[in-house]
Amino acid sequence: MSDYRKMSKEELSAEKERLEKRYNDYKAMGLKLNMARGKPGPHQMDLAMDLLKMEDYTTANGTDARNYGDLEGLYEARELFGDIMGVKPENVFVGGNSSLQLMYNLVAIGYTFGFQDSPCPWSKVDHPKFLCPVPGYDRHFAITEEFGIDMINIPMSPEGPDMDMIEKLVAEDPTIKGVWCVPQYSNPDGYTYSDETVRRFAAMKTAAPDFKIFWDEAYIVHHLTDEIIETPVLLEEARKYGHEDRVFMFTSTSKITFPGAGVSALACSENSMKYICKRFAVMIISYDKMNQLRHVRFLRDKAGVLSHMLKHRRRLVPCFDAVKTTFAQELTPCGQIAHWTNPKGGYFISLYVMPGCARRVAQLCKEAGLILTGAGAAYPYGRDPEDSHLRIAPTYPSLSEVETASMLLTVCVRLAVVEKLLAEAA
Repeated sequence: MSDYRKMSKEELSAEKERLEKRYNDYKAMGLKLNMARGKPGPHQMDLAMDLLKMEDYTTANGTDARNYGDLEGLYEARELFGDIMGVKPENVFVGGNSSLQLMYNLVAIGYTFGFQDSPCPWSKVDHPKFLCPVPGYDRHFAITEEFGIDMINIPMSPEGPDMDMIEKLVAEDPTIKGVWCVPQYSNPDGYTYSDETVRRFAAMKTAAPDFKIFWDEAYIVHHLTDEIIETPVLLEEARKYGHEDRVFMFTSTSKITFPGAGVSALACSENSMKYICKRFAVMIISYDKMNQLRHVRFLRDKAGVLSHMLKHRRRLVPCFDAVKTTFAQELTPCGQIAHWTNPKGGYFISLYVMPGCARRVAQLCKEAGLILTGAGAAYPYGRDPEDSHLRIAPTYPSLSEVETASMLLTVCVRLAVVEKLLAEAA
């Protein structure tokens, strides 16, 4: 292999012929591979089967978890999630299996009613807006798109989103009502916000009195190395500036125990807790407290969670390493045609291919039996302005499947790049 950008048209044509042969060999295998979503694999979910062995559903204070009551969640569960997120139990609301549902419900509250500090419902604002660090989590963006809230792209870096841009925008525009954030091992780049970035979020001045930070700690305990990275707790940092009402922190056990039967949690200020409980009480009497109690007894505390996550790590690290090793061996010798992230935690690797090639890569992969998250999905409205980004999820397939998928993916990347270079040469 040699640098594609330095090849002549004849050399590129010969390389295209070689790659097409390799690609057709993969197509003939009848593969059915999927690296589209960050789902835990069966062996990871098997680690939590002891959750199902509990028979006593009475809490330490005598509450029967099978009955109505405790809208905010069992106190033991609030303690567990408070320990994980670094906040007081009184600041924790424990929900059902989906933190995404909590986020959706809060956006719906803001849109329909406004919050306790809102001059009016967001629906009454002319073109309400959210800031969206990109690339980011497609399901976050889908929520704001669902409500017709305009989304503004904010560039990401290894330190977090561009805070100069964010601070300027929120200080000037009262129609900007919120921002989506995945501060630790961000989806999909795997970046962790710097301490300075967290503190700037806590301290910044906003033109909207009801500006909200949707702080998704989805991967707060999902470490892939021996380094246990921790960041300042946004709720407590914001409290120092009197801005605690702007913070909504989220997490869940979706990728700790069972994705479809875990427990989610929200951390917020005392004022926000009273307000959202008032709104939630109309919708639900209580979430599944039996499941909350099962998780408390299985995981115990943050130390117990970290111990459990070590078992996940043993399963995941070889899969992540297989992807990165294949990329290095198969793409690096071809010159500057792609680069990728090297996350220390989380569930994804970002692959950036030559601009204008990502959609073609995804199409080639699909036709050969490998499903990826749609090119552009990590950007609002599914529009990647560079057509360059692909989110790689190596968690669900087996290690051998990850190895096959990674090799096929590199063939597709190289073929798409060669096609584009030939088109440009023509």
